[in-house]
This record gives sequence, structure tokens and C-alpha cells, in this order.
Amino acid sequence: MSAVLNCLSDFVKVTSKVSFIEEQSDEYQQRFVFSYQIDIENNSDKTLQLLSRSWLITDSDGNKVNVEGDGVVGQQPIMQSGQRYQYQSGSIIKTPIGTMEGFYTFKDLQGKKYRVEIPVFRLAVPNILN
Repeated sequence: MSAVLNCLSDFVKVTSKVSFIEEQSDEYQQRFVFSYQIDIENNSDKTLQLLSRSWLITDSDGNKVNVEGDGVVGQQPIMQSGQRYQYQSGSIIKTPIGTMEGFYTFKDLQGKKYRVEIPVFRLAVPNILN
């Protein structure tokens, strides 16, 4: 396996949108369910394939969970230069506030691997911080 050689975070834009799923959550069972939508935009001049993901999920008690795996939602999409890819997934934490962050590993057509940072985003029950 070849090493991740370069960071493409300046050329691949990753944005997130989070929703709290109240009907699946239960405060008394310490179960807070969130869905998130990730939008990945390939602004590089390369064709890239998303190979894997690595997440660090942290709740407000400081509990940390690492989640790693191939692709996203069962796919390893190939993105041409200028193309976007969007997917939805979810996370369950034990507190009403938490964060997610991580990185994707991509490869180009020559097999060179790249790391793309996923900016930290907040998981929070609406109005919990007001």
C-alpha cells in the first residue's frame, strides 16, 4: 500500500449540513441522533476516486469514537475535475452536543493518494446553546 503523499484540502472542498433527528433520540437513554449531509467538490485539475474515510466523533463528555472504512455510504465515487458528490449519513452520540471531524483518502488515475481534511462540524440539539 502506498503512502498518502499530498494534501489536496485546498482543492477539494468539503462542507457539511447537520440535522437533529428528534423522533429517534431519547434524552433519558442518552441517545442523540443526528443526520448529516456532506458535499464534496473537486476543484483540482485531477480525476479523483474517494477510497476511504476516517472520522473522529467526540461528545461533550469527552468520549471519542474513531470510525474508519472504505468509501462513504457503500460507495467509492469517482469525481472528475469540477464535479460534486453529495451523500447523507448519520451519527448517534450520548450527549446533546458533540463534534465530528476527519479526513478522506482519494487517489488519482495514476494511483497517487491524497488526504483531504473534513473540517470540524458541530452536532447539537437545536437551541441547546442559547
